[in-house]
Amino acid sequence: MSSIVTDQGIVHYEAYGRGQPVILLHGWLGSWGYWLRTMEALKGQYRCYALDFWGFGESGKRRNSYQLSDFVGLVDQFMDRLGIEMAPIVGHSMGGTVGISLALTKPERVQRVIVVGSPIVGNSLNIFLRLAGKPWIASIVWQMPSALQFGIRAFSPYVVNDWPIWYKMITRDLSRTTLEAFFLSINSLYRTDLRPHLPGITTPVMGIYGVGDNVVAPTQANIITSSVPMSRVKMMSGSKHFPMLDEPLAFNNQLAEFLAFKFASLN
Repeated sequence: MSSIVTDQGIVHYEAYGRGQPVILLHGWLGSWGYWLRTMEALKGQYRCYALDFWGFGESGKRRNSYQLSDFVGLVDQFMDRLGIEMAPIVGHSMGGTVGISLALTKPERVQRVIVVGSPIVGNSLNIFLRLAGKPWIASIVWQMPSALQFGIRAFSPYVVNDWPIWYKMITRDLSRTTLEAFFLSINSLYRTDLRPHLPGITTPVMGIYGVGDNVVAPTQANIITSSVPMSRVKMMSGSKHFPMLDEPLAFNNQLAEFLAFKFASLN
């Protein structure tokens, strides 16, 4: 277990493998642990850094702000502290949106971005996630943890194929999340719209989406294809919202291929 101290709180991370650095970002209510299989698959060629956003996992929780811009700043500071000048960013769901946002604001930091089931436009989120971003709803839900866990369990089969394992993971991670991180981060994600900025992005982007995703509309892949100058999209027919868990071998092969692909410069 490793951590760094930033000017806005402690950031927990795990590192594994040898070679070129790759940064892995989790989604809403998640933690670094979702990337275990991916880190194992990439360890021979890459040094993988999987971190927890503020308010989630083992990272610091003494904050009042959990906006997407805060997480973009977190990744930038993380790279500074570890002496990583530039790296590929792999992000699941909210983490992918953070990755593209970093590529737009700090292109010198990002070699390429791989987004996995990520919203480009916030209104692509499932209605339940949109409601979770409303403070009064989040507060009521937070005061009924048993009902929240029951709802997550009932919805689990629609989120991921191996839902009993995922349910244990999400229950663990939810217990380490604060109310503020719970609703402020998803509210910020819902209000995000990256479409106007994508045509000017200079970073190669790959989108990996599960055809059966019920959390983020998989049609978000079409925005990447139509708006990003250097882009690739892979639709995974056997996956829902977690392709790295639903089809780990196929997912990791697609990821490794894109990481190794040589792109010509846009200039």
